[in-house]
Amino acid sequence: MSAAESAVIQATADVDDRADIGERSRVWHLAQVREGARIGADCNIGRGAYIGPDVVLGDNCKLQNYALVYEPARLGNGVFIGPAAVLTNDEFPRAANPDGSLKSADDWHAVGVTIEDGASIGARAVCIAPVTIGAWALVAAGAVVTKDIPAHALVVGVPARRIGWVGRVGRPLVQDGDEWVCPESGERYRQDGETLSLIG
Repeated sequence: MSAAESAVIQATADVDDRADIGERSRVWHLAQVREGARIGADCNIGRGAYIGPDVVLGDNCKLQNYALVYEPARLGNGVFIGPAAVLTNDEFPRAANPDGSLKSADDWHAVGVTIEDGASIGARAVCIAPVTIGAWALVAAGAVVTKDIPAHALVVGVPARRIGWVGRVGRPLVQDGDEWVCPESGERYRQDGETLSLIG
């Protein structure tokens, strides 16, 4: 394992020697980090969380307790994964082949979830690979994401659907004429179809 001196890894965590843990990151009790995983600086990996082989996390990510991030997921900087959320990797899951033999790694192709900078996935939400969650988007607790989510989208339900927009601080935006405004930061955005852009 490659870990910066200031990284904190609990003795009860299972971190593979081939994983790379960034500076000041913390891996807590019963978390598992598999071979080839790369965790950026200042990340927090909660109790019982799972990070699959070759998964990549950017800096300042937070995985809450029992979050499951399966390979080959890619998470940007500042991504939040809530408690018991799941990022899947199998489009057509089966334990066995039609002949009854147990499936092996050669019998299927792993596909990953991509989560862009600043996005948040709520508790017990499920993201069905392959989907991309846009930057600063917010997936509500318990939602099931089955298609790509645009940046700044607020999505809820099963399957997840957009019900609004959120700003970079995570608060729902309020419409003001042709623009959307964050009630906390004052940042303003403009919508063009299913795209939202920061304008000031």
